[in-house]
Amino acid sequence: MELDYTTTTTKNFDEAVRGVQDEITKAGMGVLYVHDVQEALGEKGFPREPFKIVEFCNAKFASDFLNADIKIGLCMPCKINVYTKDGETFISGMRPIVLSQFFPHADLGEKPKEVDQIIQDIIDNAK
Repeated sequence: MELDYTTTTTKNFDEAVRGVQDEITKAGMGVLYVHDVQEALGEKGFPREPFKIVEFCNAKFASDFLNADIKIGLCMPCKINVYTKDGETFISGMRPIVLSQFFPHADLGEKPKEVDQIIQDIIDNAK
């Protein structure tokens, strides 16, 4: 089982970031914060190609996961990374289906699969 779902995009970096944010909203989730990793590391003297982490959440899913096991909060909120490497732009998200491996005693039902599909759809529609 893959930890991530990653694809390339023909969009430029900024268009890909905007696309991810738009698709998150269309999926009924809220963008919480966008981390500009390139800027943050660059300010400390560590140059990096463009890299942003888009944090997002859906309150219903978050509540359900936390009710199943409070420690799932360690994996929250959901994140999608948009980055450039060797001239290509990538969109990548962690797959919630791996949560059952990290939290085997939590009764998660089909929620990880449902959120996993939403994240894949966000990425596919944003590319």
